[in-house]
Amino acid sequence: MTAAGLKSGPSGALRGTVRAPGDKSISHRSMILGALASGTTTVEGLLEGDDVLATARAMRAFGARVEQEGVGRWRIEGQGGFAEPTDVIDCGNAGTGVRLIMGAAAGFAMCSTFTGDASLRGRPMGRVLDPLARMGATWLGRDRGRLPLTLKGGNLRGLAYRLPMASAQVKSAVLLAGLHAEGGVEVIEPEATRDHTERMLRAFGAEVIVEDRDGIRHIRLPEGQKLTGTHVSVPGDPSSAAFPLVAGLIVPGSEVTVEGVMLNALRTGLFTTLQEMGADLVISNVRMSSGEEVGDITARYSSLRGVVVPPERAPAMIDEYPILAVAAAFADGPTVMRGIGEMRVKESDRIALTAAGLTACGVTVEEEPEGMTVVGTRGGNHPVRGGGLVHTHGDHRIAMSHLILGMAAQQGVAVDEPGMIATSFPGFADLMRGLGADLAEA
Repeated sequence: MTAAGLKSGPSGALRGTVRAPGDKSISHRSMILGALASGTTTVEGLLEGDDVLATARAMRAFGARVEQEGVGRWRIEGQGGFAEPTDVIDCGNAGTGVRLIMGAAAGFAMCSTFTGDASLRGRPMGRVLDPLARMGATWLGRDRGRLPLTLKGGNLRGLAYRLPMASAQVKSAVLLAGLHAEGGVEVIEPEATRDHTERMLRAFGAEVIVEDRDGIRHIRLPEGQKLTGTHVSVPGDPSSAAFPLVAGLIVPGSEVTVEGVMLNALRTGLFTTLQEMGADLVISNVRMSSGEEVGDITARYSSLRGVVVPPERAPAMIDEYPILAVAAAFADGPTVMRGIGEMRVKESDRIALTAAGLTACGVTVEEEPEGMTVVGTRGGNHPVRGGGLVHTHGDHRIAMSHLILGMAAQQGVAVDEPGMIATSFPGFADLMRGLGADLAEA
């Protein structure tokens, strides 16, 4: 993909079996925990997208030896902690990367300066900086903690922190800082979010105590934890698998299988929602891999119906609402999505951009401060028109979602800035073409 736009056209039936890229959340964490640990960590199936590669470069800057040994195969020689970097840490577009790295870096008596691309520099970091400051870290940056900023850590004190919002990034930053805090830390989580950090800390030898008290999760990391290098096998990313699977559901005659997809219950909200919409979505060959359940998912063209998505499901599918909105455009009746205000502070304001893109393609969308409703037209026999030019504002998920829409619409859909897709899904265009999709430079 080049700096030119990318356009998808109406496609014939999509068919084939593919493998999703490695999960981005676990890929980031394998690099960070490997660098914090003592000894060797080996990783297979790593997502080699721009975001994760930025985290790999950051770990080198903090003193770890990080080497690629083959496609998706990496080796990290950790030094048992971070050394002070000699230059600014550029995290590119990696919001997960920078927030988790700041949490880890806060545990050490040193200064670290962070920056990123234009999108990342526009994203507020206050939600992470607030608990780190309560633990004793200090920082100097732009308004609302926007990058670039300098963080000074060390001599952290323990904290019991109740998350004010459902955010795995904030939880993870506090837990990583807590590795080097006097008295350890406790995170109180009213709404369960993805638990990869807890699982992976245990895999690296840490003691993590999780208790459910009246429906509220308490995650405690006692003082004095030491991490030891291990082997990590990265499962397929359910957020990336969503794109070919939804394409299979909305392009007539299609049958698409994605192998090796992570099935962590805190990440599969989209698949549950699609099944409630009537999707022919079948999960098979379920097995365990590096502490995570994985399986193969087959999607066949389906007649979908609109549903009301429970707001409490949002943490399990927060990244998948743009592609859910595309599926909803081809359903019978409205699909209501609420409790998703978190989308407004992702790589972009994803509620606004999803609504704008679908509207440009002839779909009726009602936008709300914390949600949106997409009115599907299948029941009224009004096919989705398509034909729009979607301005992505550098957001990879907005780009991929609308390209999938163009494969099932009457007219093709073009997006600007397709190069940003490589942040999470390198090879997206080639994978979709291999299934039979019509994708070309615009």
